[in-house]
Amino acid sequence: MNASRGRLFVVPNLLGLVPPANVLPQLTIDIARGLTHFVVETPKAARQFLKGLEPARPLQELHLSELNEHTRPSQIASLLAPAIAGNDIGLVSDAGCPGVADPGAALVAAAHDAGINVVPLVGPSAVLLALMASGMNGQAFVFHGYLSSKPAARDDSLAALDRAAAGTGATQLFIETPYRNDVMVDSVLRRCSPARRFCVAVDLTLPSEQILSRTVAAWRRTARTALGRRPAMFLLGR
Repeated sequence: MNASRGRLFVVPNLLGLVPPANVLPQLTIDIARGLTHFVVETPKAARQFLKGLEPARPLQELHLSELNEHTRPSQIASLLAPAIAGNDIGLVSDAGCPGVADPGAALVAAAHDAGINVVPLVGPSAVLLALMASGMNGQAFVFHGYLSSKPAARDDSLAALDRAAAGTGATQLFIETPYRNDVMVDSVLRRCSPARRFCVAVDLTLPSEQILSRTVAAWRRTARTALGRRPAMFLLGR
């Protein structure tokens, strides 16, 4: 690595509105507080997060560049210009760990290609927290991100995940846009085997956190409350 260049710190964001010290190690907070250059998914969400960290410099003096689904591949290398000039950069997602279900991985890859040291910091990952609490196979698992919002395609995907969980034993993880959570649960209970274990992990790290893991057959027998617009992780396993 080029010693004259800055580093790219991969900074986990919170999963909801909680005090940063509740879920972030002090070292992560201290490093993020001292950074002045950031690449962020959404500036508004990043400013809210950084304000809660009480940064060393006023928010208006921090340099925020955007990296999201609208960023062209040809623009990514230019986001590393501060590091090329010797400044450390923080990569921040809207929630959780950058590079996991967000566009940050492209910047990390570009940093490696440019000889910039990449430093992942410790913080909350909804994927791993849900897996830890599910009681399912943590030796083999697959994260699929978002399934299709179209009912027929979603049902086909769930049937395929059900078969994969049964055939391989690997835990199958996926997410949904919060306002479709209840539709997703209904689809799982309709399409998946009664013997399949199904976990719903909601509001992870928040005071309202709720994690339920039981067979599809048990889910069908049990009354459940609506999930509404609460962020959730879904897992299928055995």
